[in-house]
Amino acid sequence: MTLIENGGSSGSSTPPTSHVTASPHAENRKGTVGDTDRPNGHNLLVHTDNSGTIPAPPPPSIDHGKRVIPLVPSVKDYAWGIRGMDSRVARYALESHAIDEVDPDMPYAELWIGTHANGPSHLEDGRTLEEACGHELPFLFKVLSAGKALSIQAHPDKEGAEKLHLDNPQAYGDSNHKPEMAIALTPFEAMCGFRRLEEIAILLKKHTEFAACISQEAKLAVFLAKDEESQQRALRMLFESFMSCPREISEEQLQLLLLRVQAEQSNIHPHPHDEPPWERKCARAILRLAQQFPNDAGAMAPLFLNYLLMAPGESFFMAANEPHAYVAGEIIECMACSDNVVRAGLTPKYKDVDALVSMLTYSMGGPSIDAGAPLAEDPRILRYTPPVPEFEVLLLTCEPGESIHLNVHSVPAVLVILEGTGTLDDDIVCRPGKCYYHPCEAPPVSFAVPADKRGPLKVAVAHRNLHLQLPTTFSRSSAHPSLNGSLGGSRHATRPTTPYRTSPKHTIETYHVVHNHVEYLSVPPMD
Repeated sequence: MTLIENGGSSGSSTPPTSHVTASPHAENRKGTVGDTDRPNGHNLLVHTDNSGTIPAPPPPSIDHGKRVIPLVPSVKDYAWGIRGMDSRVARYALESHAIDEVDPDMPYAELWIGTHANGPSHLEDGRTLEEACGHELPFLFKVLSAGKALSIQAHPDKEGAEKLHLDNPQAYGDSNHKPEMAIALTPFEAMCGFRRLEEIAILLKKHTEFAACISQEAKLAVFLAKDEESQQRALRMLFESFMSCPREISEEQLQLLLLRVQAEQSNIHPHPHDEPPWERKCARAILRLAQQFPNDAGAMAPLFLNYLLMAPGESFFMAANEPHAYVAGEIIECMACSDNVVRAGLTPKYKDVDALVSMLTYSMGGPSIDAGAPLAEDPRILRYTPPVPEFEVLLLTCEPGESIHLNVHSVPAVLVILEGTGTLDDDIVCRPGKCYYHPCEAPPVSFAVPADKRGPLKVAVAHRNLHLQLPTTFSRSSAHPSLNGSLGGSRHATRPTTPYRTSPKHTIETYHVVHNHVEYLSVPPMD
């Protein structure tokens, strides 16, 4: 189940040292392990003839009669990744021949499946997927293993991405927008979107150290704001004031906050459990972030960002210009084909506070949580559809003794085996980490699991959005009538209602519904 703990990767950092042993296909993939944010980290294959000119690329040579083509993904190591074989990314990279062996000290962070120049997938003959199929994919599919928090960040919309790229191409080497969707593979923690202003006001009263980092003008605006416009204006003032707080003040107040919170969390405090559960979990998140990023005021982010605890199979969508930070766990992630990131905290990388402050929408409240909508033709296939045209994701679950047919012939798709073993079209052995390309107009594929195997085969498929008019997940700025109804009536479906229900005499409530169970995390009403 999902708990929403609220009222209710473009820097110029030093690239990490890479110890990944290259696979036999790595000659054409030099530089694919490292920091995606390096301006010169593009992995384009550029061939010249003897005259020094660049000849025209060869025509695409993928046999579109083939059902699937094996892919070698790109693998990335960042400080926030999970080390060695504990990382799903490492295990998948080994199985898909992206690496030859796993370094136990390497923090394996991301596996990229797609055509983006910063980490293109390759065919087994060494060609990039784009070279082989003759076009870019509109999406980028990833597997992430997060051992500690990623930066507080947002991704620009198309107009913003073009402007950032034009103004600072070294920091922002990409001119495309980057809406994205995360689907949890393990229990997953993240901070997503701003809290409601009512919640922030409560936390300002409770945590005087946090309040000391905010200007008097911004605090007054928070407590006096009534309508939506004034609330968004007050939220921007608060965020801008916090992010521009002098470092010596924010560091001092963070240390005072940590000392007090540690005492309140200990048995020596006279009333260690007086605050409601959501506040205790918020406090624990602050302690955890401060341990990972000492003296970084971003550790206070849970005081103004929603804190989510997600179960495997649950997902959320992050639209452009929304603040977020993944904290811990493993996910699959799909996004528009972009690598643009604007950061402001919890990172040693390049921070662009001015850009982040100016680009955010200052919408409030947690994201819609989606547990997938079963396909009408086969409820064993769950559809995760965001409100953007570039991508959607399918999750297939094939039990022992069963088979599943997949037909997405109208668009190209990429596949990654997540769990279990089985066969693809009777002759290809499926193991976790194997990646494939399914060409446009290729025949349907089938997955099967022998009856004597243990556990189901789970497969993730990404392709262009074929159900744009039937989204299963929403951004706060794209409300949809389906938010008040069921997403197919299956026990697997999340049934969203209005995320926050407010009344002058009642608490502010957050919700989640998974397998028809509801749990509320409440904040007392303001005085």
